[in-house]
Amino acid sequence: MLLSPFEWTIAKRYMLPGKGEAFIALVAGISLVAVMLGVAALVIVMSVMNGFRAELFDKIVGLNGHAIIQAYGGRLDNWQAVLKEVRETPGVTRASPLIEQPLLGSFNGRVEAVLVRGNTAEDIKRIEPKVQAGELAPLRPGAGNVAIGSRLAENLGARVGDSITIINPQGRSTPFGTVPRQIAYHVSAIFEIGVYDYDQAFVMMPIKDAQTLMLTGDSIGMIELTTNDPDNVAQILGPLTQRLAGQAIVTDWKQINATLFEALAVERVAMFVVLSIIVLVAVFNILSSLIMLVRAKTRDIAILRTMGATRRSLLKIFVTTGFLVGALGTVAGLALGFVFLFFRQSIVRGIEIVSGQNLWDPSIRFLAELPSRTDPVEVVVISVMALVFSFLATLYPAFKAASTDPVQVLRYE
Repeated sequence: MLLSPFEWTIAKRYMLPGKGEAFIALVAGISLVAVMLGVAALVIVMSVMNGFRAELFDKIVGLNGHAIIQAYGGRLDNWQAVLKEVRETPGVTRASPLIEQPLLGSFNGRVEAVLVRGNTAEDIKRIEPKVQAGELAPLRPGAGNVAIGSRLAENLGARVGDSITIINPQGRSTPFGTVPRQIAYHVSAIFEIGVYDYDQAFVMMPIKDAQTLMLTGDSIGMIELTTNDPDNVAQILGPLTQRLAGQAIVTDWKQINATLFEALAVERVAMFVVLSIIVLVAVFNILSSLIMLVRAKTRDIAILRTMGATRRSLLKIFVTTGFLVGALGTVAGLALGFVFLFFRQSIVRGIEIVSGQNLWDPSIRFLAELPSRTDPVEVVVISVMALVFSFLATLYPAFKAASTDPVQVLRYE
C-alpha cells in the first residue's frame, strides 16, 4: 500500500489545489476543521467525564472507605470483636470504628444541619492535607475541639478559635420531657474536601467525644473499611457479609453511591455516541470534497490513464488525499483537546466573566473545580475511530476515479 514517488507527487498536488480550485480547497479545509473539532470535543468531554468519576471516587470513597458495616438499630455494642474479624478478612487493608449522626450546629444565632463524625486519631489525620485554616493537633479526646467543613464555616460565619454549639435532640429525659443536649466545641481547624455536600455539613471530632455527645456509651455506629481492590469489593466482602448476617449490614461504596455513579456511566456512554456522530458528520465533508475533486479532475485522470497510470495507482492517490485530511484533522483535534484541558479552569473563568453567569456552582456540580483525567486507551480509540471513518469516506470517490474510462472522457477532446 506504500505510494510510489509518482503517486505521492500527484497526491500532494491534489491536496493543494490551484487558484482555479479555491472552492475545493475551502471544502477540504472545512473538512479538516470539522474533524479537528469533533475529535477535540470527544477528548475533552470524555476526559472531563473520567475526571468527574475519578474525583468523586477519590473524595467520596477516600473519606468514607470502600464499605461500611452498620449494626441493626444503629448501635454496634460488640464492635471490638467485629472489628478484629473485619481486619482478619483477606483483602481488607484498613478498618476503623466510626460514629456518624445528623445533628444541628449553631453559632451566633445561625443554625445549620450538620453531620457529626466521630473518628479515630488516625482517620482524623487523613484529612490533614485538606485543612485550610487551623490545625488538627488539638482534636484530642476530652479537649472539646472539632474540625468543620469550609462551606459550613461560611454558612455559620465561624472561624478558627470560635465556639460552635452542637445540638443533639435526643438528650436526657427529665420530669418535664426530653431536654436536647447542647455542647459547645472550639473550632480548631477548617477543611475543604472538595465535595460540596461534605464541606457544607461535616463536623469531625474524636470518637470518644462523639460517644459523649450522643450518649452511646462504649458502642459505635459503624465500622468503615478499605480493600485492596475497590472495584471487586463485593467479592472480597462476600464471606464477611455471610458471617455477619443477622447481626450487621455490610454496604459497599457501589451500593451507597449507586445512583450517582450509574448516572455518570450512562451519561458518559451517551456523550460518546453523540459526539461520535459529530465526527461522522465531519467525515462526510471529506467525502463531498473528494467527490468534487474527482469531478474537477476527470480530464486529468483520463490523461493519467492514457499515460499508463493503473487503476490501483489512482485508487491509492485519492485514498491518500482524503485520508491525510482526516489524519491532519485528528492530530490537530488531539492537540486542541489537550490544550483546552490544560487551561480548562482559566477558560471556564473567562466564559463566566464574559457571560456573567456562574458556570461551575459547587452546590450543583458536587466538586469545587472542573475535573479532568485523560484515559490513553480512550484517546487511541477516538483517534482510530476518526481515522477509520476518514478512510471509509475516501473509498467511493477513489473507486469512482479509478473506474474512469479515458476513452469516454477524451472522445471529444
